Amino acid sequence: MTNEITKNYSIQVFDVCVEFENTLALDNVSFSVPKGVLTGVVGPNGGGKSTLFNSIAGLQKITHGKILINGISSKNIKGKISYVPQREQVNWRFPLSVKDVVSLGRIWRGNILQKFGFSDDQIIKDSLKKVDMWQYRKDLVNNLSGGQRQRTFIARALAQETEILLLDEAFSGVDVASQDGVIDILRNLKNEGKTILIATHDLNNLSERFDSVLCINRHICAHGDPEKVFTPEVLTELYGAHGEKFAEHNIGSHNNGD
Repeated sequence: MTNEITKNYSIQVFDVCVEFENTLALDNVSFSVPKGVLTGVVGPNGGGKSTLFNSIAGLQKITHGKILINGISSKNIKGKISYVPQREQVNWRFPLSVKDVVSLGRIWRGNILQKFGFSDDQIIKDSLKKVDMWQYRKDLVNNLSGGQRQRTFIARALAQETEILLLDEAFSGVDVASQDGVIDILRNLKNEGKTILIATHDLNNLSERFDSVLCINRHICAHGDPEKVFTPEVLTELYGAHGEKFAEHNIGSHNNGD
């Protein structure tokens, strides 16, 4: 990847390294994502997916390289990215309603009443309706199913009115039917021009769900069409020797009985 800077890309990552003490979490990572693309990010646990998302969102200091958002340094991107972190990072016991959670996406906008959720902001209503959660707006988040929780947090991201969405392990604890529902929502958002990256461990139906796939194991192993990038060599690079078993499956759907 050359260091060509263009606003045709939502995200450009150039030779990024991230170190934690003596551990190299990201090693010369380079890739670019055009605007209006839904990208799956796959790789093993500890492969750097969350670190990459934190770096793109400006939450993680990078040791080397640079990240551009719409051609601008990621240090100056306030209001450009919404980040839905891993489910484990959320305190589900906190007594917030669905509408309360989505209202938090408006904290950095509006007046003091909006900051405390005392507003029927049309943006909040529209965001909830887009993910089919308006009817659950008064329900407590900790009473929701996994799929409903994910839709709530996508609505919060939408309420931020950003151009780029990062979702880390959005399918964790979510049944297959709900996963498909989340993907349908994300594809609609992609069609509206939003750029979306979603980290996932699930290699099923990638070609049906995503426009492109980014394979990462501390470095970029492959990036491109889901039907083309998953060679036996790439799978071994991602998952080690046992990754060869994935090569015996068709990426998109596993063989029945295997």
